[in-house]
Amino acid sequence: MREPFSEDYPKYCLFIYLIVWILLAISPLNRLDWFLENLLPFIFVPLLVLTYKKFRFSNFSYTLLGVFMILHAVGAHYTYSQVPFTNSLFNILHFQRDNYDRLVHFTFGFFMIYPLREFLLVHARIKKIGSYLIPISIIMSLSAAYEIIEWAVAIIVQPDNAIAWLGIQGDVFDAEKDMLIATVGAVITMLLLYLNNIKHDKGLQ
Repeated sequence: MREPFSEDYPKYCLFIYLIVWILLAISPLNRLDWFLENLLPFIFVPLLVLTYKKFRFSNFSYTLLGVFMILHAVGAHYTYSQVPFTNSLFNILHFQRDNYDRLVHFTFGFFMIYPLREFLLVHARIKKIGSYLIPISIIMSLSAAYEIIEWAVAIIVQPDNAIAWLGIQGDVFDAEKDMLIATVGAVITMLLLYLNNIKHDKGLQ
């Protein structure tokens, strides 16, 4: 599961992310929205750094984590419902909303489940079918928890602007669709990983 890693690779990933994050922290579209969107990164990124020596991931996992965090930083800068380049793309495809938030929810499941599974394999000794199903269940739980936290923060911090900050763009089922798309991303990754293991005679490893 874990390919060889170099000591410096995670540092490069962190450096690239911090450069992008700093640039996108300059003059965001909505400063309060930017701050709220960054509450979880303010916790998650330092946690990865502080636990690096104890819970070291593979280079591939750090790549996935870095890409996802950069996608999130872009959404925080523009607000998820007003990312200009995806808004133009979705207009060409005749979508009625800017689906950048859906893209990031999908990548949350598609990218983040790999390092999550890696962590469970190495530190929780989860094996076989459980190493595929338990990560999917955790992604579903984290997606639901995020939607609840997002709603609570919106009501407490931005009650007058809650609808705009939540980015539902007129879709009353936005939260449910976000959770579903994250789950779909997670299932796709686990299916691809399973098929790859079968191809290399690793079975349910």
